[in-house]
Amino acid sequence: MDLSLTPEQEQFRTLARDWVDREVVPHAAEWDRAEHVDLKIVRQLGELGFLGLGIDEELGGSGGDFLSYCLMMEELGRGDTSVRGIVSVSLGLVAKSIQAHGTEEQQVRWLPGLTSGATLGCFALTEPGTGSDAGNLTMRAVRDGDDWILNGEKIFITNGTWAGLVLCFARTGKEAGPKGITAFLVPADAPGLGRHEIKGKLGLRGQATAALTFEDVRVSDTDRLGGEGAGFTIAMSALDKGRIAVAAGSVGLARGCLEAAIGYATQRTQFGKPIAAHQLVQEMLTDIAVETDAARLLVWRAADLVDRRRPFRTEASMAKLFATEAAVKAANQAVQVFGGYGYVDEFPVGKALRDARVTTLYEGTSQIQKLLIGRALTGISAF
Repeated sequence: MDLSLTPEQEQFRTLARDWVDREVVPHAAEWDRAEHVDLKIVRQLGELGFLGLGIDEELGGSGGDFLSYCLMMEELGRGDTSVRGIVSVSLGLVAKSIQAHGTEEQQVRWLPGLTSGATLGCFALTEPGTGSDAGNLTMRAVRDGDDWILNGEKIFITNGTWAGLVLCFARTGKEAGPKGITAFLVPADAPGLGRHEIKGKLGLRGQATAALTFEDVRVSDTDRLGGEGAGFTIAMSALDKGRIAVAAGSVGLARGCLEAAIGYATQRTQFGKPIAAHQLVQEMLTDIAVETDAARLLVWRAADLVDRRRPFRTEASMAKLFATEAAVKAANQAVQVFGGYGYVDEFPVGKALRDARVTTLYEGTSQIQKLLIGRALTGISAF
């Protein structure tokens, strides 16, 4: 694997870094306190082509490879992982699923708005009773002529109250398990669809996370994404790549912690010298730096496999497992470097610790990643 970036990738990374420094970093603490990012950035993300990265240009996208997508995720994660989540869900899970599995009519209807930032998408898979065990979801869709009637609940849905489009997964078959699940593209203003924002989260406070209720929500069969019973495959395909995006954002979060900790440690004086001169502080900085670089290499390896159309599922799990756990450790070490100041939200590392913690939970917990990796190594399923 060639670890160098092309001039185009370097230029794109610089564009993303500069925009994040200018439009995200100065506002991250304010958005965290308000529990709401300024949604004007969604249009900016669209204008820059960030919301269309990897989508065909004729459908409103900006093209680009998967490694470039990961470079963007790292920069957004460094600035505010709430912003990273907005993009990785609307683009990575929803828009890319429509490009991969949608009809031409569905692509023309939804992708230009999603890529421009005129609308956002949300990915409605998790239910109150089914998180890791997504194959046993209970939400139902019943055929009624040329329509489907959806009933059920979804929980912890990123972008849920902001989205104009809900990519929803429901059970359509009589059989239990993954084979009975179908995907639907549900307009967010559909009658019977209720959306309620979840407040009081530990982290990701700037990001809208919602509970959704479906009460006799009627959608046309033309709103079905993919074939009947193909929903679980569509969801897992999206999440395989989504895990790489979460890992890339976690690399950015860890890198932000390292930069903040170095800046503080070289300025803060104790015992007559900067604390950066003390060996145990240097050890903490070193641990963050090594694990951040190692996580980035795992992300780049997985992204390279995606771009070369090679199998990548196990490598995605490895990247997600290592990078998210590394982000938690990096944020925790950074708080330690800052001492008491790290416990105050005037400084960024406390927020980073709160934000990092959830990355080990969504899009497959660390324990699920270990089960997937273990199955790949042994050929024996733990499920």
